[in-house]
Amino acid sequence: MNIESITKMTQDVVLAGNKPAKEVAEKIGKPYSTLLREINPFDQNAKLGAGTLLDILKATNEVSLLEHMAKSIGYTIKPNNAHQS
Repeated sequence: MNIESITKMTQDVVLAGNKPAKEVAEKIGKPYSTLLREINPFDQNAKLGAGTLLDILKATNEVSLLEHMAKSIGYTIKPNNAHQS
């Protein structure tokens, strides 16, 4: 797994996820255009920071990317009791 694939997966979560991208941007406190630029894997001048990634995961409640990253280094994740429904 490389940084470009993490960025692409993040882009997919934001653009095709369970919440509208504009809502995600508002929730994480970034202008919509800035968020779109940071999650664009083809924009070599903009970077997706770890803090923004964590904010996106929290805002979308999407764990597929986190699961994929954990799997790539030999780990699995599981929800704690506070997040189980």
